[in-house]
Amino acid sequence: MKRVFRSYRWPILTFVIIVLLGVVGRQAIGTVYGTAEAVDLLNALSRAGLYLGSAIATASATTIALMLTLIGMIRRLDEDFDRLAYRNVALVARLSTMTLLTALLLLMAFTLPIGQFDDLPSGWFETLYDGLYAASVCMVGLAGSTVVLIYTTLVTVIAKITPSDSV
Repeated sequence: MKRVFRSYRWPILTFVIIVLLGVVGRQAIGTVYGTAEAVDLLNALSRAGLYLGSAIATASATTIALMLTLIGMIRRLDEDFDRLAYRNVALVARLSTMTLLTALLLLMAFTLPIGQFDDLPSGWFETLYDGLYAASVCMVGLAGSTVVLIYTTLVTVIAKITPSDSV
């Protein structure tokens, strides 16, 4: 476990920081006092979430495609790359896939006509809001972790193929 944290400390810290910012944001919103307020919050979250989810879904799908290109580039180079470079590429692909699936599920959830459900229990909208907010924060955290992992992987690849030591 210690080795995993040492190898991936920046992506893990990025995810944790984004989740903590999401928790702080949720605390700043405060308590949801009733169904009408929860529906208003859900409508506001769904408007922003549609844009955020579609942008992150596009970025994740693009990242997956680019990882295939990076694997081909690594294989064609004369340099010997260690297992960590390949493991990082595989992890980027895994994180991008998880982010893409989360974004697609959120996009599907955000397209539901929230205000049309009148016969639901009173706490349903508050729970739905908390769940969708948490999933949105996790989606952004996964995307942030992926970006940081891509950066660290690219720095490793560039350091291997650069003729000088100035990377």
